[in-house]
Amino acid sequence: MTQILIHTDGASRGNPGQAAYSFLVRKAGSIIKEDAGKLGIMTNNQAEYTALVHALEFALNTHPDAEVIIHSDSELMVKQVQGLYKVKSEELKPLCLQARELISKMKGSVRLVHVRREQNKDADQLCNDALDDLR
Repeated sequence: MTQILIHTDGASRGNPGQAAYSFLVRKAGSIIKEDAGKLGIMTNNQAEYTALVHALEFALNTHPDAEVIIHSDSELMVKQVQGLYKVKSEELKPLCLQARELISKMKGSVRLVHVRREQNKDADQLCNDALDDLR
């Protein structure tokens, strides 16, 4: 079974403030996709979820049968999607539902893993580049 590793990140300068998302996909150690973009004004958590949704849409459209491992430095988002934390924010509820729906459509397995920020540097850099208009 094919395995892909995805790193996601969302950022907001000010909270809420100008926001961006990013994701980076690796297959067999090589980067096969990078994506990032500005989102307008939103919270950091909204941006984190938006990054996850974009990454899941990519995975579903290109590797629906793959084993997908998603790394994020947002513990809140990871644990909410896993059902370990309740989603209290009305702004996050539809994003969490969308992420869960995309996961349910995957034929392969999907695993979300919380990682330290240092382990998510590439996705973080893509986010900052998007915010700084470098992409």
